Amino acid sequence: MSEDQKKQLESQLWNIANTLRGKMGADEFRDYILGFIFFKYLSEKMHLYANSLLTEEDITEFTDIDETSADGKEMLEAIEEESVANLGYFLYPSELFHALAKKGAQAKDNFILEDLTKVLKHIETSTQGSDSEDDFEALFEEIDLDSSKLGKTVNQRNDLIAKVFTHLDAIDFKLDDVEADVLGDAYEYLIGQFASGAGKKAGEFYTPQQVSTILAKIVTADKQSGERTLKSVYDPTCGSGSLLLRVAKEVEDVDGFYGQEMNPTTYNLARMNMILHDVHFSRFDLRNEDTLEHPAKEHADLRFEAIVANPPFSAKWSASTIHETDERFSDYGKLAPKTKADFAFVQHMVHHLDENGTMACVLPHGVLFRGAAEGVIRKYLIAERNYLHAVIGLPANIFFGTGIPTCILVLKKNRHGVDSKTDDVLFIDASQGFEKVGNQNQLRTEDIEKIVSTYTARESLEKFSHLATRAEIEENDYNLNIPRYVDTFEEEEPVDLSAVADELVALENEMRTTNETISGFCKELGIKTPFKHE
Repeated sequence: MSEDQKKQLESQLWNIANTLRGKMGADEFRDYILGFIFFKYLSEKMHLYANSLLTEEDITEFTDIDETSADGKEMLEAIEEESVANLGYFLYPSELFHALAKKGAQAKDNFILEDLTKVLKHIETSTQGSDSEDDFEALFEEIDLDSSKLGKTVNQRNDLIAKVFTHLDAIDFKLDDVEADVLGDAYEYLIGQFASGAGKKAGEFYTPQQVSTILAKIVTADKQSGERTLKSVYDPTCGSGSLLLRVAKEVEDVDGFYGQEMNPTTYNLARMNMILHDVHFSRFDLRNEDTLEHPAKEHADLRFEAIVANPPFSAKWSASTIHETDERFSDYGKLAPKTKADFAFVQHMVHHLDENGTMACVLPHGVLFRGAAEGVIRKYLIAERNYLHAVIGLPANIFFGTGIPTCILVLKKNRHGVDSKTDDVLFIDASQGFEKVGNQNQLRTEDIEKIVSTYTARESLEKFSHLATRAEIEENDYNLNIPRYVDTFEEEEPVDLSAVADELVALENEMRTTNETISGFCKELGIKTPFKHE
């Protein structure tokens, strides 16, 4: 698919999404349109898979199977078994998106809301008792077809949904093109569009693509030559799952995707996003719970090769004394403050980082210099563990819903140089590299490339980066504020005082001439001069 065709698809989907807008906020009609797109995806996937099983049967088209006949039922039973085992779910021919869209487009007998409710429920129940059950459980619970926001009457709601289905049905998602992730890219585009309209809430589910790209390239920097398979990637605050999927674009393959998300709506979106990007249900394990207070038991003993995260900035958490014996926090001597959980997320991630892994997370600038408990934790990570690998300062106003400047912390457990253990830290000040687009600042391609190449080379560049020794950091009492290490001061050009004096004399003479002219005019008019004329 060409770039123009891709943009056309994105535009089509966004226009259909706006059909649902009505009185809803961006985060509300997002759940409907993304859920319907996902249902269409599951339908087309099911259709293609079923047809692949029927190549040697008398009936070679899934939708031609008679669901009421004995032979048809037997055939569908066999297809269901294969489909649940391989796709993770099952749909009957009459339950496919196209069948509902076709019925909704009829002049008469076009009521589809009841059918749609049953179909979405059946997708979930078809997985019960199978390995994919957790991945499909309550997946469509945010789609409330009885909501008055879809229309005051049931017929109005039906007409609106039928209209959306008709428009979506006309779009070819090209799922048979295994080389292109057309729908996946379009889905990411829509998530980004919804984030731009969701204001402060956007931070709950979306990291700007430019920042995601930097994080993904950093944690896969060691994979750019040789073995390009990543064993595992983890995001403890995974939102819509976009960051995890961005990492996958930087390598040839990822064996396992892991994540945790507290918001149930966003958690559903993340699971849809995974499946829609053709990540098999056996390759991802996402959990819906508070990462700090209730870390997933299924992840407790796991260590990950790559960790990426954009945790909620300075979130509140319990900081309960019970956490003092939690192995994630117990070695540091202090817990992160109740009102600022930033370092609690860092500690959680460090705990789950594999010995040869890399983690990169976005945090507010305050983590670099705030004292008290945060200063103790920061010093422990550097002086006792030597985990801090790089600090990258980003421009202000690049995140949705907040204009604060942010930074990226990069940590590694196994930091070895060519001849000895590395204990220096790379500081990068990328705060000035951006372009303004609307109300947001955005990193350009060249800005991203400069950050990543400097990180990879670990080089000091004038007014941009500095490779600081442990002694320098100790001298600064483990304060990591970037201006202490990267001098971006621009010296002003020297002022030529003689030239300034000459300009002042010339100005004085010009003013005297002007005053004399005005005085002459006043004298001719017989009025008082507005100033004392010498």
